[in-house]
Amino acid sequence: MPSRPEVPLRKQSSASLGALDVLLRDGTTLRLRAPVAADIDALVEFLGGLSRESLYLRFHGFPTVSRRLVEPFVDPDWQERGHLVGELDGRVIALASYVRLRDPAAAEVAFAVADDYQRRGIGTRMLEQLAARAAAVGIERFLADVLPDNRQMLRVFEAVGFEATRTNESGTVEVAFEIAPTTYYLERVDERDHLASVASLRPFFAPTSVAVLGASRRRESIGGQLFRNVISAEFQGVVYPVNPAGDAVAGVKGYRSAAELPEVPDLVVVCLPAQHVLGGVTDALDRGTRAICVISAGFAEVGEEGRARQEVLLAQVRSRGGRLVGPNCLGIAVAAPQLNATFGPRALPPGPVAFSSQSGALGLALLEKAEERGIGLSAFVSIGNKADVSSNDLLEYWEDDPETAVIALYLESFGNPRKFGRIARRVARRKPILAMKSGTTSTGARAASSHTAALAGSEAAVEALFHHAGVIRARTLEELIDAATLFSRQPLPAGNRVAVLTNAGGLGILCADACESAGLELPALAEETVAALRAALPAEASVANPVDMLGSATAPVYEATLPIVLADPNVDAVIALFVPPVVAGAQDVADAIGRGAAGTDKPVLASVIAQGRVETTTGLALFPYPESAARALGLAAGRSEWLRRPAGSVPQLVRIDAPRARRVVEERLAEGDGWLTPAQAREVLESYGIPVVPERVCSDAADVTAAARELGYPAVVKTAVAGAHKTETGGVALGLQTKAEVEDAARRIGLPVIVQPQLSGSAELLAGVVQDPVFGPLVAFGPGGVFAELIGQAEFRIAPLTDAEAEELVTGGKAGMLVRGFRGNPPADEAALMDLLHRLGRLGEDLPELAELDLNPVIAGPDGCVAVDARIRVAPASGGHRTKTW
Repeated sequence: MPSRPEVPLRKQSSASLGALDVLLRDGTTLRLRAPVAADIDALVEFLGGLSRESLYLRFHGFPTVSRRLVEPFVDPDWQERGHLVGELDGRVIALASYVRLRDPAAAEVAFAVADDYQRRGIGTRMLEQLAARAAAVGIERFLADVLPDNRQMLRVFEAVGFEATRTNESGTVEVAFEIAPTTYYLERVDERDHLASVASLRPFFAPTSVAVLGASRRRESIGGQLFRNVISAEFQGVVYPVNPAGDAVAGVKGYRSAAELPEVPDLVVVCLPAQHVLGGVTDALDRGTRAICVISAGFAEVGEEGRARQEVLLAQVRSRGGRLVGPNCLGIAVAAPQLNATFGPRALPPGPVAFSSQSGALGLALLEKAEERGIGLSAFVSIGNKADVSSNDLLEYWEDDPETAVIALYLESFGNPRKFGRIARRVARRKPILAMKSGTTSTGARAASSHTAALAGSEAAVEALFHHAGVIRARTLEELIDAATLFSRQPLPAGNRVAVLTNAGGLGILCADACESAGLELPALAEETVAALRAALPAEASVANPVDMLGSATAPVYEATLPIVLADPNVDAVIALFVPPVVAGAQDVADAIGRGAAGTDKPVLASVIAQGRVETTTGLALFPYPESAARALGLAAGRSEWLRRPAGSVPQLVRIDAPRARRVVEERLAEGDGWLTPAQAREVLESYGIPVVPERVCSDAADVTAAARELGYPAVVKTAVAGAHKTETGGVALGLQTKAEVEDAARRIGLPVIVQPQLSGSAELLAGVVQDPVFGPLVAFGPGGVFAELIGQAEFRIAPLTDAEAEELVTGGKAGMLVRGFRGNPPADEAALMDLLHRLGRLGEDLPELAELDLNPVIAGPDGCVAVDARIRVAPASGGHRTKTW
């Protein structure tokens, strides 16, 4: 389920709204920004260049195109009016606007696109961005008066994905639509992003011509080596060396600049010193190239000066409609056109695995390991600083690539993890995604952190993201290679039941232990399997699971025994182990295992421990150690389980008053960030339909006793100090049975205090939200009460939660044991707890200023749940401006 689109903070001026880049359906990038006074002449030129028909359709007449006409479009305040211009190749080619109407929830919208740029999806993309920004300032619907002949504009409104209604008024068509981002609308946006991303990356993966800027006669130079790598890989297109002298390289005629090339190259690879990169890239863009790969270092990785240089480079590429891989990267290699535009030592062995690496050095290491293991690659992309093209883009391309069956990623950071989650969740239903993520240490202590925030961290966020998206996580490079080996060669297991076949008992025991650690089960073999094994093996052999065929087992024994085990209905996969004795050779046994596995739909993994390299031509998945095979099979079983799990959907919630909650938060932030008072926290929670215990805030002794009498005994008295850890500071008294006990507790704790009835239920739980600076709102759920942090076991999911994810949180782990009824307690109301988690997720999404929210404990019983203590901290929303909108 797509999440709500990212929008700027409220009350942005045109000066604070930075440039936005969108992708058009043909893969061209288009830069959008708010027009300013300096654009008046450009706007006059744009509107003056429209055909008479386009001008008439936009203004319902033929106005005089002058400064007076365009001045209302500059410097929008984004409250009453919002305007965007689209720029490409240094000229304004589109203008889109909204103007708030008398009804503050409505705005009139209109746009115009230069005649020679129409039918490329520009109006649709501009409408998306206007809608997001209008919604951020409280506008709920757009209206447009469209002339009946303006079929292009009507098609845009139909295609964008909002539900529009039409009425005919005095010769025009009035189109009206709500701009809330519905599931259908967001899916259409993602569909447009997908098609546009694939189109934009096609020149990188299917080029017919490549130019290398900085190609040198010197073999030891990066440009010289990379150019020769393209030649030696026998690229199936034309390659041009470009260097200042126009020297020939490796016998290929050279050119001094991209302007001299006899054709527009599909792909330009840049190997120039950092200070010369911009000039070379500009020449290539001027020539018409839209795919740029910058190998050169000296950009964001070296500090502020390099970061500024990178921003200028990216702005130049995007403003000219192009895409950029790098800078500071190893390059790109694609098997189908036999392209090796990297400075790696060898061309790719062709195969079904596509690999992206944020680290060039690790990318080289993986390529070497892949070659050792015989793993074939469909493509390799080193994204370096990922100024533009990221793992998200590559997932979009590889989703539809017929040459790619498995996707492997090495990630150091996420530019847009929420978008990654949406794309990966879709792609993973079709192709396995393997990922190794580094840099997952704790994000550090949070100011005045709640229980929820103390339990969260970047590692929890990564785990939540991968779990949501079905991404298979490898902890080491070895695990990544092992998983790629299995997924590229063998089918998925139907379950987690595995049989181990070995010629060494000790090796089988090691493998059994590793299987258990990987979440696999070694079941008892069926009686017919045991009988067949006794007939096929020596009497001394063990026919339990693991099956020990003894050290005398030869290749024919493996080939005959393996089909017997595979036929067992209790077995989903087989791991075959072999240590070479005197009587059998490793290669012979590996080949025999491959023949024995032929024709089965169950995965067969082999670990053949021997000196020297053991090869297989049968598609068998070979592993160096039993533990490696077990871990890889555990990952495969996990994928099978994820695929069987319902995808789920995000439910539509009722009883939500978001404006009421926002008013509370904005009033608190006007005084600075910090903890909400108990009354403020209660109002926020009630605004989202979150059940809270009845309570009274009391400022004198008479109020305290009256509140206890009204709410009933036994009573609870707790401090009303905002954000206090009540148990740790002695700020709570429980089980008070009399007026005297209540008065004494209030004196000890100190006024003001909160008085509540004491509630009991089946379980004490923790639920909460914490805003991760990168991943956005994380919803937490786990055991609650005073031992929440000691017990741990809280699990996190990224908002918004699907119904399937909410159910997992409520029924899984130690919290699930409490919910189901622990030690004789009745089961708690699972539906009520799931509803609570959905509401918390929506709250975290709607209010990014909500830094952390802690409900601990939540008392759950058979008939519902209620939060008896709530702490909420607010702070200005984090996260900088992103120009990339896809």
